Amino acid sequence: MSRTAPAGEAKKRTPLGQAGSFARELLFVVIGAIIVSSLLRMFLGQMFIIPSQSMENTLLIGDRVVVQKVTDFNRGDVVVFADPGGWLSGEVSEERGPVGKFFEFVGVLPDTSTGHLIKRVIGMPGDRVKCCDSSGRITVNGQPLDESSYLFTDVDETPVDPSDITFEVVVPKDRIFVMGDHRDLSADSRCHLSDLSTTQKEGSVAFVPIDLVVGPAFAIAAPFDRAKRLHRPDTFAHVPAATEPAPAEAVIKPKGVSC
Repeated sequence: MSRTAPAGEAKKRTPLGQAGSFARELLFVVIGAIIVSSLLRMFLGQMFIIPSQSMENTLLIGDRVVVQKVTDFNRGDVVVFADPGGWLSGEVSEERGPVGKFFEFVGVLPDTSTGHLIKRVIGMPGDRVKCCDSSGRITVNGQPLDESSYLFTDVDETPVDPSDITFEVVVPKDRIFVMGDHRDLSADSRCHLSDLSTTQKEGSVAFVPIDLVVGPAFAIAAPFDRAKRLHRPDTFAHVPAATEPAPAEAVIKPKGVSC
């Protein structure tokens, strides 16, 4: 006589059924991870690959840096920003395929686009940035910067000069003045002080609009032997606030400064 299985007794699953169940669970996990990664990229942070030598030795070519989108930045921070106008003209990079672009979009892979740059913030709105004092140092609001902790040094430990370009600027409202740590190889704000524009006054594109800043870079994520936090150098803590409100337009002396 046949016996009816007790109520609630689990049916024995076939190997095919078990594989199907595992595949569904794995799919849910992958989709969930992509959604979470996309949200993190959109609102919290994003990863970028360093493409050039302009930030050596703080950042090297190929470093993966994580950029925060929810925190403010200040003088001394390293920030990623969109091209403010012609800084990247002529640069071409190898693009990823469709799959790579998808994973880059959702934040699984770092951004490889050439539409962004990474530099150190030297001047905030209203700051007077000058090169150089009698000791060859950059000054901000009259305070000399000790840049020895981050300026590029060559094989014999000789640091590059803070700048071989003489200039004095007052950073306009809602903009920042940026420079690379490897000053000899960085086409930064100094190099655009005489740029012409059809929509802005001469030299205006040298000052990066704050709304183009993605955020401050806070860590190197890879390669693993270089993974570390990035900190704001102590010298910037001694810079006094600007004495006057930021002007609507940049003050640039002398006119015609360029790299």
